[in-house]
Amino acid sequence: MKKLGWIGLGNMGTPMATNLEKAGFPISVYNRSIEKTKSFKNTNASICLSIMELTNNSDIIFTMLSNDKAAEAVYYEILNLTSIEGKLFIDMSTISQELSESIAEKIKQKQASFLDAPVSGSTQPAINGTLTIMVGGNESDLEIALPYLEKLGKLIKHLGDNGKGIATKLSVNYYISILFLGLAETVLFAEENSINRSDLLEIINESATGSGATKIKTPLLINGDYAPNFALNLMLKDVLLAQKNGVNYPLTSAVVETYIKAQKAGLGDQDVISVINCLQ
Repeated sequence: MKKLGWIGLGNMGTPMATNLEKAGFPISVYNRSIEKTKSFKNTNASICLSIMELTNNSDIIFTMLSNDKAAEAVYYEILNLTSIEGKLFIDMSTISQELSESIAEKIKQKQASFLDAPVSGSTQPAINGTLTIMVGGNESDLEIALPYLEKLGKLIKHLGDNGKGIATKLSVNYYISILFLGLAETVLFAEENSINRSDLLEIINESATGSGATKIKTPLLINGDYAPNFALNLMLKDVLLAQKNGVNYPLTSAVVETYIKAQKAGLGDQDVISVINCLQ
């Protein structure tokens, strides 16, 4: 059985690594902030104190990191290890396609393998193991990774070479950024016409316009509790990455400007649907 390693124990990484541990796979975990490893203290997982320790003790290394800066720092350490030959690295972060492809090339130069495998879905799908996973890289590497990815997601889709998983994820999140902004505007428009927010959302969710995305945001909008399933800061990061990757359509500027405005209003650490509070 392959020995797994997991680097990055944030809101998504922790439940994902937990699902692999619960499935019975031998796994080591590492996080820069050691306190985030506490949920693994009474499990069969090994807690590592360095990236070097985790990488040396693992055959397949997953990374789930917040942004380009964090990914660059982690893979800088990995690439400076004496040998990583034969290991498989699976990056599930949402980072720039340019950086992902650069890391993939450098990993291959060290006789190791790399998959970009970002996910669609927030914390609850991560807990449930029902994420959608978009994969770029060699199909033979995906075959090795598949038994583990199947514990994390309901759909694992191979999109092509390295970088194609990231390109797909940025496309999906660009669409979601528009969807959530449109939902927020629709709620406000209805309320301006004396339509109850709960009534409107019930109709949306039961009609063709409803989706998993609208349903998961409904309780947040009704209760006015914007604890983050997916933080507004992360959505803005992904929209800006999409813009860097070439997205430039009539809605692009309005979406970028609105999320920047919301971040400047102090909403960055709240759920993305809190954008409604900067539209009023």
